[in-house]
Amino acid sequence: MSQTAQPSTPPGKKMLSEQVYAHLRDAIMRGHHPPGAPLKPQDLAKERGVSLAVVREALVRLVGEGLADRLPNRGFAVPSFSDRRWQEIAEARRTVEPAVLRMSVERGDVDWEARVRAAHHRLARTPPYEPEEGEYYTAAWAEAHRVFHRTLLEGCGNPVLLDTFDRMWTASELARRWSAHRDPGRDGVEEHRRLEEAVLARDADTAAAVLARHLTLTAAALTGDPGRAT
Repeated sequence: MSQTAQPSTPPGKKMLSEQVYAHLRDAIMRGHHPPGAPLKPQDLAKERGVSLAVVREALVRLVGEGLADRLPNRGFAVPSFSDRRWQEIAEARRTVEPAVLRMSVERGDVDWEARVRAAHHRLARTPPYEPEEGEYYTAAWAEAHRVFHRTLLEGCGNPVLLDTFDRMWTASELARRWSAHRDPGRDGVEEHRRLEEAVLARDADTAAAVLARHLTLTAAALTGDPGRAT
């Protein structure tokens, strides 16, 4: 008995959806769609010259990453700046990541140490701001930042924990951008240097404490509440 072929997304539509997704993600990250702004499928489809189905597929993907909200009977929108989710994500990261970092310090080998050093070097040498990028972090710095933080945790050797980090990182990407926008004078360079030093010294207690403080400062900058940083 022959099996019935399962329907699949046409290659052309998949490519268009990927392009629209990439465009919208970049626009949201750059602040072209500010916090709380509606993301109207009809307008976006007209702007990009694609079908509503293509735009909706891209928007659903952004919702899954925490970069857009799906509103009942009202379409889609950029997450609100005051949305409680950012504090919940920050709390989750402060709970999970220092514990995973401890595991990395305990389990990581020499190759992991070398990757940590290389990732920090790349981050330290990548300019966080460029005139043409405006007041937000550059895409190159954002990627170097992600790689550094992920590399710190990779010594744990647990792919499930690393997948958890990946999801939380993507969901908090907007929060980091907004934090940088509100607190451009923050000395992230020193924070990252202390992280690298503690990790390479195999000082799990200090590394975990520095990371928890680092994550707390990001949340504090976002809310504008200095009390959260203490």
